[in-house]
Amino acid sequence: MSAKRINEDKEQSYIALDESNELNKGKKRRRSYEPRTIHLKKSNGTNNLYEWVSALVYAVAVVVIILTFFLRLIDVSGPSMKNTLYSGDKVIITNFMYTPADGDIVVISHGAEYSKPIIKRVIATEGEKLSINFKTGEVKVNDKVLDEPYIIGSTHSESGDIPSVIPKGKIFVMGDNREDSLDSRSREIGLIDVDDVIGRARFVLFPFSNFKFLG
Repeated sequence: MSAKRINEDKEQSYIALDESNELNKGKKRRRSYEPRTIHLKKSNGTNNLYEWVSALVYAVAVVVIILTFFLRLIDVSGPSMKNTLYSGDKVIITNFMYTPADGDIVVISHGAEYSKPIIKRVIATEGEKLSINFKTGEVKVNDKVLDEPYIIGSTHSESGDIPSVIPKGKIFVMGDNREDSLDSRSREIGLIDVDDVIGRARFVLFPFSNFKFLG
């Protein structure tokens, strides 16, 4: 074999080797840039914590909605509703779609000249005739004497005026403890605007010894 032929074979070997190296490099480069997918699996502990927090948030939201639109808890202060309610009683009231009616026990935001909330019993509502005999203690609504087994003390006169007919949008209220109640008989409380009624007392929640349904 001539020297020229040998040199040509060497050159071809070098070229083939170089092409093989380039091919291998390309494969390596392609492998290095292939995307990898990593699957993360949540642990049971994480899932349980997420479910617990979600349930708690949902429960709190439901309670807030109920307490805002349906139920409220109030504390009774003072002796004016004895013996039906006592100072310190915790009472659940409702205010959703509520319209005051005769005999209801209601919580009121304020009186005519009295800035604090009060809890009283509705005696008469708009359009009803009202008369109170302060000598006998008889209370008449629409010419009928009220049967009031829940009251204590005599129904005496105070500083306010007693209307013969309750005006539109107003109610007349009194406490069950007639001798120790600041109510519509007084100028400080007067007739109550229906819009100032926070809600109707439904039952005594606490103390448990006083637990009862109020109607």
